[in-house]
Amino acid sequence: MAQVNAYLTFNGNCEEAFNFYKSVFGGEFPYLGRFGDIPTSDGEPPVEEADKNKIMHVSLPISPETVLMGSDTGSEWANNFQVGNNIALSINTDSREEAERLFNGLSAAGKVTMPLSDTFWGAYFGMWTDQFGINWMVNYDDPAKMQH
Repeated sequence: MAQVNAYLTFNGNCEEAFNFYKSVFGGEFPYLGRFGDIPTSDGEPPVEEADKNKIMHVSLPISPETVLMGSDTGSEWANNFQVGNNIALSINTDSREEAERLFNGLSAAGKVTMPLSDTFWGAYFGMWTDQFGINWMVNYDDPAKMQH
């Protein structure tokens, strides 16, 4: 069964915001990755120096059913950042097939912003804006590919 969580995007202050949320909700970050952690195959930095310490992804479990997730916007996306488009619904699925079914169904007549693909962090992941202007993400964490 799919789980839907809020995904918040920040313009450089994601870590500050999530430390604040952690101080209120309690708990720990099961994952906190920075843009500078992205591996490269050609030796070139994947992001500009100014973005290396920004948050690529962070998650904070709020309850057994709810996880607050977030990231900073990088320099290439910062021009499109505005309050109002900085939240998405993130779906975590139990299978690759469920991720494909939900991605294909919900993105129909919308705009795919990142096609479903295998990622360096071990997930099968994609993003889109649906036909009603709602931002979505779908993620399947393949247990065989997860980094420990």
